[in-house]
Amino acid sequence: MFDEHKQEHKEGGMVMLQTNIDDMNPEFCPYVSERLLLAGAHDVFWIPILMKKGRPGFLLNVLTHSNLIEAMETIVFEETTTLGMRYVWTECKRLERHWVDVETAWGTIGVKVGVMGGKTVQFAPEYAHCEAVAKANGIPLKTVYEAARRGYHDLQPVEGKDRNENQIK
Repeated sequence: MFDEHKQEHKEGGMVMLQTNIDDMNPEFCPYVSERLLLAGAHDVFWIPILMKKGRPGFLLNVLTHSNLIEAMETIVFEETTTLGMRYVWTECKRLERHWVDVETAWGTIGVKVGVMGGKTVQFAPEYAHCEAVAKANGIPLKTVYEAARRGYHDLQPVEGKDRNENQIK
């Protein structure tokens, strides 16, 4: 996945497929999302909405390349109860992304790093890694997450100082 985001870039030719659904079992949502993502969707998300006559429903959003519209339509029409779709043409700004492994008291955790203009602007420990470590060690997830964030900070040089001088005590 990160291979396509090794450099910061704008990505054109994107479309957001949208449909309102009010008569489908919500247990189907994860299955539909997985099918869409496996077929090449860049993002799939569901927003709870209130539809006509006060019925609760969902707004399904599928971000994809324009050359995959037909494949996405097929999945949405086969797997949901919708009878129609909207198309919103868009482009996306993508940050350069890479992984950094950090050491914690419980093992190595992957951290996803977002870079803009050569500068790190975002980073986040990989949730699945943190969850596995927390379960395996019987410790709170937030403890592992915070340790991974500290581990990433410890790897970053402080301007004008040796990297070892900025260790958290």
